[in-house]
Amino acid sequence: MKYDNILQTIGDTPIVRLNRVSPDHVTMYAKVEAFNPLASVKDRLAYAIIKDATDSGALAPGQTVVEATSGNTGIALAMVCAVTGHPFVATMAESFSIERRKIMRALGAKVILTPAAERGSGMVRKAEELAEKHGWFLARQFENPANPAYHASTTGPEILKDFAGERLDYWVTGWGTGGTLTGAGQVLKAARPDLKVIAAEPEQASLLGGGEWSPHMIQGWTPDFVPEVLNAAVADQIVPVNQNDARDNALRLAREEGVFCGVSAGATFTAALKVAENAAAGSVFVVMLPDTAERYMSTFLFEDVNEGSDDDWLESL
Repeated sequence: MKYDNILQTIGDTPIVRLNRVSPDHVTMYAKVEAFNPLASVKDRLAYAIIKDATDSGALAPGQTVVEATSGNTGIALAMVCAVTGHPFVATMAESFSIERRKIMRALGAKVILTPAAERGSGMVRKAEELAEKHGWFLARQFENPANPAYHASTTGPEILKDFAGERLDYWVTGWGTGGTLTGAGQVLKAARPDLKVIAAEPEQASLLGGGEWSPHMIQGWTPDFVPEVLNAAVADQIVPVNQNDARDNALRLAREEGVFCGVSAGATFTAALKVAENAAAGSVFVVMLPDTAERYMSTFLFEDVNEGSDDDWLESL
């Protein structure tokens, strides 16, 4: 297929059946968002925000875009800005993986690091300060209605189309900005009133579950505040997930299904497994897998993955 630019390849990501890791009494599918051009679900958000701002006149030609990001949104915005001719500046807490900084810079972006102790709120404040000082366009992914609106017009309808005339009982997603949960979730529930929407979040920061925020290792999930665009009422059930289980299940998806996904994807799959324990026989799940494992090489996801030769294994044969 031919496209006029890379942005036209965003969306229409595949839904893949999980054959070896799914419990026997249910059927599980994964919506693999790593098939977006910059390998995450945030490609949708970035395109939506820049297009909406351009169409409305809020973003002038050549104007610099700035945004606070844990990485995936920044990478996606760097891509969109490269195509549309806007300089991009990311503010990001220093605790997030080094790969993300390098990918953004490879795409032409500038990255301003904020202290880890200031959490997500700190990087948001820095982006706001820079936008005000320099007259830059602030993307505001946590507040911008274009975020959930785009998921309502793409992600949700894509799932409905793929399951037209078929059973679908559970849709499982995590939340970072809340755009996917809110936008796609509202559309899915409107079309399928009996569908159960499951929202997964770190057990160390179960804000929707009424808990306190504490540092966690599921990058991209749950800043230290509930975003403005997130409608918690969309979720029928909140499932807290242990970060080590998230890591283990991300690797399990890779080793048993060949699906190479990040820690947040492993966490979403972990939540689906928990819900499946009490699900009726024959239930059908769709699990959102937000990004690729390649974004986590320097993190705890790969801490036990050998870098050298597997001589010990060979000698044991």
